[in-house]
Amino acid sequence: MSKSIYRRMGRLMLSHWPYIVLSSVSALIFVLLNGISIWLTATLINNILLDFDSILKAQAEWAAKEFLTPNESLKYWTNLAILRETPAESLKVLCLTILFVFFIKNIFLYLKNILLYMVQLNIVKDIRDKLYIHIQGLSLGYFHKEKTGSITSTIINDVEQLQGSLSIAFQKLFVEPINILIFATLLFIISWKLALIAIVIIPLAGIAIIAIGKSIRRKSRRTQKKISHIMQILGETLSSIRIVKAFVNEKEEIKKFSMETANYLNLHLKRAKLDLIAAPITESFGVVIGVILLWYGGTEVILQKGLIPEDFIRFILILFSILGPIKQMSNVNIKIQAGAASAERIFKLLDTKPQIVEIKNPINMGKFKTSLEFKDVHFEYQEGGELVLDSISFKINKGEVVALVGASGSGKSTIADLIPRFYDTTTGKITIDGNNIKNISLSSLRNNMGIVTQEVILFNDSIRNNISYAQGEKSDDLLKEAAKAANALDFIENTPNGFETVVGERGVKLSGGQKQRIAIARALLKNPSILILDEATSALDTESEKKVQTAIESLMKDRTALIIAHRLSTVQKADKIIVIENGKVAEIGSHESLFKKNGIYKRLYDLQFD
Repeated sequence: MSKSIYRRMGRLMLSHWPYIVLSSVSALIFVLLNGISIWLTATLINNILLDFDSILKAQAEWAAKEFLTPNESLKYWTNLAILRETPAESLKVLCLTILFVFFIKNIFLYLKNILLYMVQLNIVKDIRDKLYIHIQGLSLGYFHKEKTGSITSTIINDVEQLQGSLSIAFQKLFVEPINILIFATLLFIISWKLALIAIVIIPLAGIAIIAIGKSIRRKSRRTQKKISHIMQILGETLSSIRIVKAFVNEKEEIKKFSMETANYLNLHLKRAKLDLIAAPITESFGVVIGVILLWYGGTEVILQKGLIPEDFIRFILILFSILGPIKQMSNVNIKIQAGAASAERIFKLLDTKPQIVEIKNPINMGKFKTSLEFKDVHFEYQEGGELVLDSISFKINKGEVVALVGASGSGKSTIADLIPRFYDTTTGKITIDGNNIKNISLSSLRNNMGIVTQEVILFNDSIRNNISYAQGEKSDDLLKEAAKAANALDFIENTPNGFETVVGERGVKLSGGQKQRIAIARALLKNPSILILDEATSALDTESEKKVQTAIESLMKDRTALIIAHRLSTVQKADKIIVIENGKVAEIGSHESLFKKNGIYKRLYDLQFD
């Protein structure tokens, strides 16, 4: 799994290769100039300020030699560029050269960083867009199983964590190793013995860092899950604040939230302890290396065993310069492991397969023409779970108004959800105009349907945009006609801004009845061939219900309607009433025939109107 995650993280970055190539070139130039700047600084201290006459003499000897060692060659060419007739003139040239090198180096440092930042931002946008597009294509059942807070946390927090990990992975894994390589090469050129001692000790720090990184990944995984749980609690509390206050349960909700944040704090603190110990470990190993090399190298200088003071000072300067990149590298594995934990959650969501899948080359059904039929339909929400619908069979002809009635939990709403393929049948099939709905494109299937559910969903937008949702620009006349038919026009015109009034989050500024009528107007404006009303009039008062019922009846001509209702008074004029009991069709007929049958429908009717 880890290798797969790293490959996928790499592919995310490589999709923006032009920026990465430019950033890499800038990084390479920066690293080379950084090495030159360190060497020039060492030259300033060693050659010009300490013993100018000696270096002039050495330069003349090197010029006369046919063969120079790598160390001598570097010093010869450096001196050739810097040395002048006097120490003051040489110092002037050296200072100007250092100034120029540092200026150019920082230009490329900026280019490297800004190009990399562009890659990071583009990756974050790409991942969030992919996640959002993907969740739009997931089946309704997925959102019933997964918590909203977890999905939100993945899109926001995990992507943010991954961005930091990718940044570290590129900048540190690419730039710092080259930096270390150049400095290490210079160290070997100056003294291979001292450099070998340093290389033997450094891996010991790496072993400790890798062990810490593994623990960091585990704790990062738990931390991200905990923050998603916190977001879930926060979302539920805010959306249910009316109930919280009505039941005076604020203290309990605060206690629950505080416990979760305390657990999050403890997890974060444990991770931070591991995260922050990496730098001290690396620095401690660096001090050990420095002390050993100071002792060994200093002894060679004092005893004149081949290492001259100039080279020793240059070696120490470059050695301490290399400790910076090594210290930076110590955090790389930790950051990458934290990002990998977030990447696991991101890719898990992206890899989730939708349960409702279109076939290749599906049928475009056009307008609904003849009939809708359930043929021996069985349904269960989870494989091997409880059977919700059992052998459901019935037919609805075009233009018929059919009502589904029955006790709560009998399966009425599930039947309504199967028609637009929010779920697929377990066995059996549903046909429209003789075509299995699984062979029809989802867009053409759902475009034929207008749905009003018991739970009204409105967006934090204007009344106009809520009614015309997904319908494009609609004229004021059409909007008013739909609103009037839904008995909503009067209260809309009495709001401060009419159709431009913003309804608030989930329609919080409207009453229950007003929200329901907006939802009915939205379905009516769509002018669907099939109208599904799932308790659509349940939130209306008696007078409004009668007006809406009259409007709906006038709109039923040349339209098929499926009405789910507990109030039997709203379905008495239906062409056909289907009684559902325990997931089965118990009775079918008109109001009069079922009433005379003296069966389940009669019992339900008597319970309501006794």
